[in-house]
Amino acid sequence: MTLNRSLSEKIESNGHVSHETEKFLLDSKKSICISDNLGHAVNGKEKALESFIEVHIETPPRRNTFDKEPPDGGVRAWSVMVSAFICNGVIFGIINTYGVIHSLLTDRLAEQGDTEASSKAALVGSLTIGTTFLLSPVAGCLTDKIGLRLTTFIGGVLSAGGLLMSSFLTQNIVALYLTYGIMFGLGAALAYTPTLAILGHYFKRYLGKVSGFVTAGSSVFTVILPPGMDYMLKGYGLEATLRMMSLISTFIIMCSFVYKPLHPPPEPPKKKPGRSKTNMFFRSIVNVQIWKCKKYVIWAMCVPIALFGYFVPYVHMMKFVQTAFPGRSENLPVMCIGITSGMGRLMFGAIADMRGVNRIYLQQLSLVCIGLITLLLPLTSSYVLLIVFTLVMGLFDGCFISLLGPIAYEICGPSGATQAIGFLLGLSSVPLTVGPPVAGKIFDRTGSYTMPLIMAGIPPIIGSAVMLLIRFVKDERPTTPSTDSKTLNGTPECTQKLPLMNGHSKFTAEAYAIPDRPTALINGRAHLADTESSADALQQSIESLN
Repeated sequence: MTLNRSLSEKIESNGHVSHETEKFLLDSKKSICISDNLGHAVNGKEKALESFIEVHIETPPRRNTFDKEPPDGGVRAWSVMVSAFICNGVIFGIINTYGVIHSLLTDRLAEQGDTEASSKAALVGSLTIGTTFLLSPVAGCLTDKIGLRLTTFIGGVLSAGGLLMSSFLTQNIVALYLTYGIMFGLGAALAYTPTLAILGHYFKRYLGKVSGFVTAGSSVFTVILPPGMDYMLKGYGLEATLRMMSLISTFIIMCSFVYKPLHPPPEPPKKKPGRSKTNMFFRSIVNVQIWKCKKYVIWAMCVPIALFGYFVPYVHMMKFVQTAFPGRSENLPVMCIGITSGMGRLMFGAIADMRGVNRIYLQQLSLVCIGLITLLLPLTSSYVLLIVFTLVMGLFDGCFISLLGPIAYEICGPSGATQAIGFLLGLSSVPLTVGPPVAGKIFDRTGSYTMPLIMAGIPPIIGSAVMLLIRFVKDERPTTPSTDSKTLNGTPECTQKLPLMNGHSKFTAEAYAIPDRPTALINGRAHLADTESSADALQQSIESLN
């Protein structure tokens, strides 16, 4: 629809603009850019306008991705935070406590005469972790196609269904690979990526704190679930325990209904001459804009490098204690890492929100500390010192984890954060999965954990060092109101001081950037992108007031 010259004719016929009309125009939150050659405004009611404003309404307008700032509070925002906490806790609480099931499953396979009972039972848990991270890019792409809520819902259904089916197939290890390992892992991937992505829709100022709180859910559930699972296994058996875990996974389904996104998904790519159908299909699924951001490319390459030895202390700590400190508690160091990791996520999440704190530098610091402590583990001379090291390692582990989501939002913006997180986790799946077996092979050949721990400690330091390159590259973040090339000092360029009518003081008309539809200054006319209903309301109000 176009309001042709009706508005200008109305103004010219009256010869003036009333105070009420002026106030209405000021209060209406429209994006108006007026060029210098528009002419001088009326200083009094008796003086006629020297020029007119022609307002064009474009339909359908393209919705601005950044037109709604995160509320940073409110019932819906806090509900999203709690739901994300539960989802994160359920997913990684079940993944992290697989060791409880592993022991019983190994015994069952051994009773059947299987000589590789331990390794076969361990493969179920390994498939779960690998699938969760490896398929995270799929979750990111699916989220942009069908939405956060539906993706999380499907993830919850697959997670609960996989565990429920596993409860009927406990005697078939191959079937468990498919149901527990792959099906539950796929569901976890589909639920985990949206859980991190939804936070940026509702929080900006407190994003670090909220992300720390949500990621701490895995630590909390990792502490809560094992006693309950032990009780269920001893009293009711493996089958009933898996059904109980399936019931717990249904919380993901319920939480998905709370995930109401505030930012629309990225616009589908425009068809350009020369692009094949395959190319267009690929671009409709994958947000290629994030790969044009040099900062993200560097970050997405450095984090997987740093994570090559990430799980080595977790997986091999018990064996390390057996060889270095025989007779001491094997579980305590791992528990210390888990406890302080939860504390670190809360503490560093709050620090990340402080003014002047660079989140990328903070993550680099955490990686350096994790690497140095891992390198020092073979040199520990006492069990007490080992506990101190694991406590400190847990703090910085929590720091690293809690900053993944906020950094993705900071670099790629709301429209790219979902796939940015998904692809990062997908790239990290290979080093996370390969690192512990490689360390185990080295230990088998050397009989010592010195070389495996050195191998695990060096990559985080290297990854952190290479991450310094982020500081020296140009920010390629997709166009936003704060980073648009047509902005001045973070303010949209078309935000100018406008002379007002009726002798009123100057004001600033805020122009919200709309990608690919810039508000143009042409021949002294101001162009306004808005909806048809808003145009009708504007015209009717002016007619009634004048």
